[in-house]
Amino acid sequence: MTHGGCRGWRKARAWAAATALAAGTAFPTQGAPLTDWGAIVASAWSRHPQSAGWPERGRESAAAREAASAGAPEPASVTLGVRDDRVGSGRGRQEWEVEFAVPLWLPGQRDARIAEADSRSDETAARAALARWDVAGEVREAWWSLALARSADSLAARRAEAAGALEADVTRRFRAGDVSRIDANLASSERLAAQSELADARLAARQAEEAWTLLTGEAPAAELGEETARASLPVPDAGAIVGRHPQVLAAAAVARTARARAAVAERNRRAAPELALRVVRERGETSEPFGSSVGVKLTIPLSSAAQVRRETSAAAVDVETAEAEMRKTALRVAADIARAQWALDTVGRQIVAAGERRALAQDSLRLAEKAYALGESDLATLLRLRAAAQDAENQFERTRVARSAAISRFNQAAGALP
Repeated sequence: MTHGGCRGWRKARAWAAATALAAGTAFPTQGAPLTDWGAIVASAWSRHPQSAGWPERGRESAAAREAASAGAPEPASVTLGVRDDRVGSGRGRQEWEVEFAVPLWLPGQRDARIAEADSRSDETAARAALARWDVAGEVREAWWSLALARSADSLAARRAEAAGALEADVTRRFRAGDVSRIDANLASSERLAAQSELADARLAARQAEEAWTLLTGEAPAAELGEETARASLPVPDAGAIVGRHPQVLAAAAVARTARARAAVAERNRRAAPELALRVVRERGETSEPFGSSVGVKLTIPLSSAAQVRRETSAAAVDVETAEAEMRKTALRVAADIARAQWALDTVGRQIVAAGERRALAQDSLRLAEKAYALGESDLATLLRLRAAAQDAENQFERTRVARSAAISRFNQAAGALP
């Protein structure tokens, strides 16, 4: 699948999800939500528009292999002819002719075409694997987008709950005359802001769930286990990892097909010779009996040097282009793997820092809550530290999800399917 096709599919999926969300519809699902990565990718692949065409392309490749293995490069032909003199002298002259012609393979042409058919079959399989790999990437991104939206929803709900409890406590103390009306207003403003954030988070989570269901055909599970990184760089067989990548395998298959076509062009220096068996039955006049004759005809087309050069040169250009694209793809895949490894290492360090920051913010918040309860601190300070603790918690959760997503992205960059 091309990158433009992927973008079009994502846009169509996003539009459909937004339409379904606006209409309040739900996507039908059957059974319990899938919790196995491989099964989810299989479900998404079965719904993908390209999945329906690959079996037919496989049958097309098989038919091409069968045609290349046939006894003749083209189907045989039968020619029927009749001639008489009724328009002329009318003496009863008649001639009947039947010709059966069979094209012949040029030396090496049959093997070249068989090799081309096999290369096309391999290319079809490689392109199908590449399309499935693309779908796996969409599934991975969709799940971690959903996980991030769910995390934001959960954090917003906790903030709203805490803000409601704070408002109730401050209102009680305001009525008792312990705090000012400004504190009561600040607490109410915090609750309203938390409720607004919760509404936005709920909408984002719902949209992510609808997008997931549209992609996979399944209701989202409560949780999917974090993937295990399949490889790490630098490794002794880094070249082997690149060589097994679906993008590289597909580019290599295209190059092999181009070379096979060039070999066919090299063998097709002229049109196929034709061997014909001719049977003629004729008589001179009505009074004469019919006589029969049998003949054999061999037609050998002559080659055109200019045409041969044109076809072989065009095939050579295709080979050079395909091989250059294969080399470029291998370099790009290696760079993608290295970039994904770097991102995974970076987020691993970030989550340690985010955890330490969260612990410090929570400790400061506990101290501020005690100080406010004892009247040693004002509400503005408490709200400021509460916001800092909330921000630190959000950052930690985002980093936690980002680490899991980075593992999936590394596996995707390395060409590993779930």
